[in-house]
Amino acid sequence: MTIGAKKASELLAQLPPVNRAEAASALEKELHSFDRKIIVLDDDPTGVQTVHCVSVYTDWTLETMLRGFQEEQPIFFILTNSRAFVAGETEAAHREIARHAEEASKALNKPYIIVSRGDSTLRGHYPLETETLRSTIEAMSGESFDGEVIVPFFKEGGRLTIDNVHYVQYGDELVPAGETEFAKDRTFGYTESDLRRWVEEKSGGVYQAADCLSISLERLRALDVDGITEQLLQVTGFNKVIVNAADDADVRVFAAALVRAIKQGKRFLFRSAASFTKIIGGVSDRPLLTREELLPDEGGNGAGSSCGGLILVGSHVKKTTEQLERLKACDFISFIEFDVHLVADPAAFEAETDRVIAETDRALGEGRTVAVYTRRERLDLGEGKREEELKQSVKISDAVTSIVQRLKTRPRYIVAKGGITSSDIGTKGLGVKRAVVAGQIKPGVPVWLTGEESRFPGIPYIIFPGNVGTQETLKETVELLEGQQGE
Repeated sequence: MTIGAKKASELLAQLPPVNRAEAASALEKELHSFDRKIIVLDDDPTGVQTVHCVSVYTDWTLETMLRGFQEEQPIFFILTNSRAFVAGETEAAHREIARHAEEASKALNKPYIIVSRGDSTLRGHYPLETETLRSTIEAMSGESFDGEVIVPFFKEGGRLTIDNVHYVQYGDELVPAGETEFAKDRTFGYTESDLRRWVEEKSGGVYQAADCLSISLERLRALDVDGITEQLLQVTGFNKVIVNAADDADVRVFAAALVRAIKQGKRFLFRSAASFTKIIGGVSDRPLLTREELLPDEGGNGAGSSCGGLILVGSHVKKTTEQLERLKACDFISFIEFDVHLVADPAAFEAETDRVIAETDRALGEGRTVAVYTRRERLDLGEGKREEELKQSVKISDAVTSIVQRLKTRPRYIVAKGGITSSDIGTKGLGVKRAVVAGQIKPGVPVWLTGEESRFPGIPYIIFPGNVGTQETLKETVELLEGQQGE
């Protein structure tokens, strides 16, 4: 165990019991008269890990914003992919998004809230993104935000917040987020696991740990909606609200109080993981997607298509590499390694890209499923080179994306592993402008059905986050798609 790790079974057993039925009822009652449009800004495509029958747009023009506002569903997503941006780019994008949201709201006389959906392991451009949204909207509306709600809980991924400490679960071990590999991210690293101190760290002391409001599990499990509402009504100065949660029911109780406070005039911005977006959007539960739902014309044995599927692995986190190694046990897949370390030599990198695309196209045309994976050693340019490394990673992602752009053969499905990888493949490779989230094929693994405007219309596009699942989950997903379960 790491220094701050705890046994999940022991820690969870010490918590007060959950009343899921009462939590759901309390939220349903409040959402019934909640008239806000909910805009979720997704900094990579994995934020739809919990929803279904919801639109995802890949641009944020005023026309797109108006279209989202006019949808019947209360919630829609905008994929910003801002985790792949440098600071200046994400600031400019969020300023434009905020401006268009305000313009659409005024044009349609429809109030709204914005949720900045970030990584459940706390990586990303925080607090830059929500500070940019706040300042832009306040300048246009003349009204101030009272606070910012921080809720990185995501049960499907094993991300729990208990006594203000955010944990990442590995089996029966709960490891404080600041002690995980995610906290060592060269671009978005941090040291603190207590979310109050994390806020202070990330804001450079602008917001102090002592000023954060903590919504306790004891109050949430007691279904104290009135008391939590009173806490929220006292928040001012854009101070932070830390939401403890170890079950979806905890977030539902908090959301019931939050909606009540908003109805009484309080204004909040949100930095959250995927669970909160589903709950505040009133999205129902649904079973995991089946192969028959995703590939309805193929029958039960894989017949119906002469082409293979395509798996693209770009993420370099430890979990992805472990999942890739387990996937290699599948003898029905052709594996192609992409030596992306050649990126520093333009001619060699171009030749390597051409080779990978040619081999991929040939295998797909022969009916084989192909897995293209980037070289596993992370490209390291040394200390003080964070922005340069990010730019190199974008060049690598562009090359991986070009595989899809230049394919002559339509795959039966596409699986993309990793946030930046899956975003670029969806927007640049497949040319998606709007997709519908069909649901999840595994917990925390969402599936888009691509729009008619895309390169391969109606194809199941499986967005597999780098940090989700067990070592077996990627293999199990592909086996399900191939009809190979249990073989």
